[in-house]
Amino acid sequence: MPNDHEILTGLRRGDSQTTNDYFYGYLRVVYCAMDSHYRLRQREGMDFYSLAHEYYLHLMQKNWRQLEQRRRTGATLRGWLMCGFRFLVLDKLKEAMRNEERMTVLEGAENRQLRFDMPDDTTAADVRRTVEELCDCRFGRDHQSSILLKMMLIDGFKGKEVAQELGLTPAAISQRYYKLMSEVVIPYFKNYYKYEEAHAKMSARVYRDVTPKRAFGGFASTLFGEDECMVDSARTSYAPREERVTPFPIEQLAANEVFVFGSNLAGMHGGGAARMAHLHFGAKMGCGTGLQGQSYAIPTMQGGTNTIEPYVDQFIDFAREHRELTFLVTPIGCGLAGFTPDEIAPLFRHATWLTNIYLPREFWNKL
Repeated sequence: MPNDHEILTGLRRGDSQTTNDYFYGYLRVVYCAMDSHYRLRQREGMDFYSLAHEYYLHLMQKNWRQLEQRRRTGATLRGWLMCGFRFLVLDKLKEAMRNEERMTVLEGAENRQLRFDMPDDTTAADVRRTVEELCDCRFGRDHQSSILLKMMLIDGFKGKEVAQELGLTPAAISQRYYKLMSEVVIPYFKNYYKYEEAHAKMSARVYRDVTPKRAFGGFASTLFGEDECMVDSARTSYAPREERVTPFPIEQLAANEVFVFGSNLAGMHGGGAARMAHLHFGAKMGCGTGLQGQSYAIPTMQGGTNTIEPYVDQFIDFAREHRELTFLVTPIGCGLAGFTPDEIAPLFRHATWLTNIYLPREFWNKL
């Protein structure tokens, strides 16, 4: 049996026998064990070769350099490969479960629709007319965005029904609806109605995962209802962008602050902000995602920006649920991962409304 150095050399050369016997052979052991527990084969895109090929391409793109890091810990090549593959499978499993939950919400609930609860028919008609005029002026009567908003806001169709009408997927409808609400409709009503007029004329209820209500401060409690805006008084006011810039360098944190850094799926925090997080802010070796001490890891080394976006979305959801914390986002992905702010900043577009998320200045400049 060849030693670890010979196996790694064979992998780098693309030797088919070495790849089949040792790479896929090692990973198959992990997959079979996890399949018996999580029933991976029953999930789309979670078959062995799809996952193993993704892991292989990830390692190959970096010329298998990640495997050299095992020497620092004394781990065997077999153990290192199996551990890294396990993290990849777990990340894919979490993503699949989140997607399944989102589809359940889209199909069975109405929590992605905005409904107007008006004191009388006249006021309700006035608001709906305003929405219709906004759509026609902003997009045009026959534009797809205009049709989408009218169907969901005025006519009360569900996302699945709109998707069938427009020939799009329910997920695409949901994402576009969220974007239109946060960038067009809500800012329009915020600027159009004065506080007293809003309080007297209307009370709209928007579910938590549709509109970032807290960003509007006092107006939000009027427009969306007090029960949707119960927050601590220290964080109810809207913080302008210029005040939500991540400081540099970050040498220490307040008790409620969290250092957000770019990581790898294997959780090897060996350089850059990841090393700082490990040395000073509680990041744990072997943990490549999520909250760790006073740090939060977002994987950026596993592929293109499309593979990073689900982890950014997961972080934004986490920050939305933990308003008591302030998250200081570093320029993730713009170091060893090789991305630019032009590529990474758009992933944080939904974080711009959250007053407890601070972004690097180079990200703000692109948003």
